[in-house]
Amino acid sequence: MRKYFLLILACCCLQNLFAQELNKINEVAFKAGEKLSYKMKYGFFTAAEANIRVEESPIQFDSKPAFHIIAEGKTAGTFDIFYKVRNRYESYIDKNTLLPYFYAENRRESSYKHTDKVTFDHEKKMITAAKGTFPYKGDQVFDFVSAYYFARCLDVSKIHVGQKFDLQYFLEDGIHAMNITYVGKERIGCSMGTFNCLKFSPTIIPGRIFRKDSKLYLWITDDNNRIPVKAHVEVIVGSLTMELTSAA
Repeated sequence: MRKYFLLILACCCLQNLFAQELNKINEVAFKAGEKLSYKMKYGFFTAAEANIRVEESPIQFDSKPAFHIIAEGKTAGTFDIFYKVRNRYESYIDKNTLLPYFYAENRRESSYKHTDKVTFDHEKKMITAAKGTFPYKGDQVFDFVSAYYFARCLDVSKIHVGQKFDLQYFLEDGIHAMNITYVGKERIGCSMGTFNCLKFSPTIIPGRIFRKDSKLYLWITDDNNRIPVKAHVEVIVGSLTMELTSAA
């Protein structure tokens, strides 16, 4: 269950699917002080809450300034009684390239506990984590927090329906790949209003939570900010939905 909860919580970060196909725009789409909040529901019940914020990093890497991004998630209501989750993820990213220097996670999910500290060496194409070193191929690899912020600064003006992209990210002590398809444009409503959005469908792995034909959809604002507004995934019984509840 813990991996599937993380997938829904992190779905807003999966849009770095553009990383190897499109160019980063010159102007960064976010700044220090930004705060985004989300609520995940199972049917009519609130299952979890998540918050993501950007701060100026007090630490420099290679004498370069960095952003410090913190993402926190926890279960809510009845779900907090039966399956308590308290997760915190942190990423330090270069202000210009937006590539990660360092990533840390501290997860408490029921009786399961997991911590990790991850260092990225993009020149040597090597990731160092608690369980060893992991070489990677390609121009970019991210943790799931830095992935989202990198993607918000990419030019998607020429994307077409049905276009597919590969995602490379480090999570759970390994480098993973995911295929994501651009579905089209839709107007999507949430507690903050109705937005013009770009819709994507990442692939998911069937298991105890997902059916073989389960679909995961993600809606991102079709503007310069590229903020995830909503995510929806089918599970074996019912579905899970995550929505934006506040942005500052």
